[in-house]
Amino acid sequence: MPEIINLGALQLTFLQSKDDTAGGLDLFEMTLQPNARMPIPHYHDGWDETIYGLSGISTWRIDAKDIDVAPGESLFIKRGVVHGFINRSPRPATCLCILSPGVLGPQYFKEMAALLLAGKPDPAKMKETMLRYGLVPVMQS
Repeated sequence: MPEIINLGALQLTFLQSKDDTAGGLDLFEMTLQPNARMPIPHYHDGWDETIYGLSGISTWRIDAKDIDVAPGESLFIKRGVVHGFINRSPRPATCLCILSPGVLGPQYFKEMAALLLAGKPDPAKMKETMLRYGLVPVMQS
């Protein structure tokens, strides 16, 4: 049964995790409310990411270039590439996210949800959690 994780303006529905796939992949549907964004651009060396648009349009910033992902379109994010995302549209946007190999599982997102929903997020705790799971935050100007 899918596991739903609420991160405020982001909602993840975990469909498969590293635990279900012997580390092969993590697969989840992500819904971004209008103006929702990845709070901290980042990169990771341990996995690649593929995004497939299901509804609405999400904008992904990949190495300082904006790429819109609409329904039926896909985007591949190679390991080591700095990225983030935002929904600039007035409607929710939903995409399917595939992490290969699977290394995060739902636990990372549950920990981040606890930090984000506990009031004013503590950037130091968010950074520590990201680093512990292999995401490297990048402050961009």
